[in-house]
Amino acid sequence: MKTDRAAGVAAILQKNIPLVKRPFRAIGERLGLAEADVLRIVRELKHEGVIRKVGAILRHQPAGYVHNALILWAVPDGRTDEVGHILAGFPDVTHCYERRPPFAGKYTLFSMVHMRENRQSELLDTLMQATGITDIQILTSVEEFKKSSMEYFDEP
Repeated sequence: MKTDRAAGVAAILQKNIPLVKRPFRAIGERLGLAEADVLRIVRELKHEGVIRKVGAILRHQPAGYVHNALILWAVPDGRTDEVGHILAGFPDVTHCYERRPPFAGKYTLFSMVHMRENRQSELLDTLMQATGITDIQILTSVEEFKKSSMEYFDEP
């Protein structure tokens, strides 16, 4: 983050964008910046990779995505990048991470899937066929105790 002004814009964006006709003007007013300056900073943060996107964050259960699972994959050495990219190419896979050290001594790739219908068996067959990996563990959510977005910047 190059400037305090950019950090201020990021701090506000990571919370809630004001639901007004000109949200970037409202952010600028809070920070003592012109709307054009806020937009320029947002574009710079996007270009630098600090901001991935600006958009609404949906709560998946009320949106109808009530079936989910965390799938742990035992990927042989040397295939992690290949398998990770294959899994990441499926729309139902919302997260895909390599984790070290291996969980239970062998599971190094973790993927999260969210579905409207319970097609877990069908989807798993498709994913296993695409990757050639059959040594998996499936963890399903029973209850959500907390889900929040990380806040990286303090508001000025």
